[in-house]
Amino acid sequence: MIGVIIARFQTPYLHPGHQALIESVQSKHKRLVIVLGVSPVLGSKHNPLDFHTREKMIKKYYPDVVVLPLADHPLDTVWSVNLDNLLMNTFPGAGFMLFGSRNSFINYYSGKCKVHELAPHGEFSASQIRDSIKEQVMDAMEFRAGIIYAYANTYPKVYPTVDVAVFRNNKKEILLGKKDNDQKWRLIGGFTDPTDEGFESAAMRELKEECGDISVARFEYEGSFGINDWRYKNETDRIITTLFSTDYIAGEPKGNDDIAEVRWFPIRDLPEMISNGLTTVTHDPLFNVLLNKYLK
Repeated sequence: MIGVIIARFQTPYLHPGHQALIESVQSKHKRLVIVLGVSPVLGSKHNPLDFHTREKMIKKYYPDVVVLPLADHPLDTVWSVNLDNLLMNTFPGAGFMLFGSRNSFINYYSGKCKVHELAPHGEFSASQIRDSIKEQVMDAMEFRAGIIYAYANTYPKVYPTVDVAVFRNNKKEILLGKKDNDQKWRLIGGFTDPTDEGFESAAMRELKEECGDISVARFEYEGSFGINDWRYKNETDRIITTLFSTDYIAGEPKGNDDIAEVRWFPIRDLPEMISNGLTTVTHDPLFNVLLNKYLK
């Protein structure tokens, strides 16, 4: 019977708990297989290491161990079938004993193989290990090469932002902000945050952060647009913003956060401001959408 360890091993080294686990199973079985879970997210804080990196780490110290990848699946029943098929197709006719701790895969597995729960081998936490080294900078070629490898092996990203056109006086005036770094007038907005419930809540948060405690009407969706932001001009990643409009109700807008100044402008002045380079070029396409709709 083949001993099988189901694990993730998302650590930069095999800690004593890993070693004790592997050697405990090796003492019971002549053949050992380690199945590594593979996340659908390519590179993340919880799953920073890809399969091949972890496989090399294991086989450096345990070269005779067979290491196999198994993709995560949203359905535990399907994942269990996939695990069984992986093992039985790799080792036809063999029997298997699956090993794991109480907090591992055991409560989710519903396949055909036998399962054995192992006692914990010390108090080791992969999350704590990652946290303890995440700010360590090492002066080594391998360290720098690892960073390059990690960034090269992630999916191209879209960074979502929100922008808000705040109007008053029956859409005749618009509120714009200016940052110290470029001294150009722009719409109020910024990057969405993982804690935001949606783009509307992100837009309201940005409005409060950058303009203070003002009251506005319900947001109206104006569209979404690719932004040629200078920070990403040489990158594969890009920004896509969602543009909302709203009507001012009350409160005194004041520049906050990274907005140094806010000011009301007649919307009829926007074309000349754009022509004279007084607005940030990345927002000019958004201004043109608003002008085509609201300038009468």
